[in-house]
Amino acid sequence: MTIQYDVAYERAEDGGWGAYVPDLPGVGVVGYTTRDEARESIRQAIQMQIAGLREDGLPIPTPSGEFIEVDAA
Repeated sequence: MTIQYDVAYERAEDGGWGAYVPDLPGVGVVGYTTRDEARESIRQAIQMQIAGLREDGLPIPTPSGEFIEVDAA
């Protein structure tokens, strides 16, 4: 079964990238040169978190929402 979580990507002042998963508290990555690097790292972090939850017999959080881009101009 595939679970898809929304991921928020943020660009740092130095041009680097970070990402976090609102539905998985504490799952985040920072300090990557490109968005693709951050994407791969957050994917691995999500997989590790889910594996740990399963190992501990804890529930896997259900994705709760979605992010959309809004043109504010």
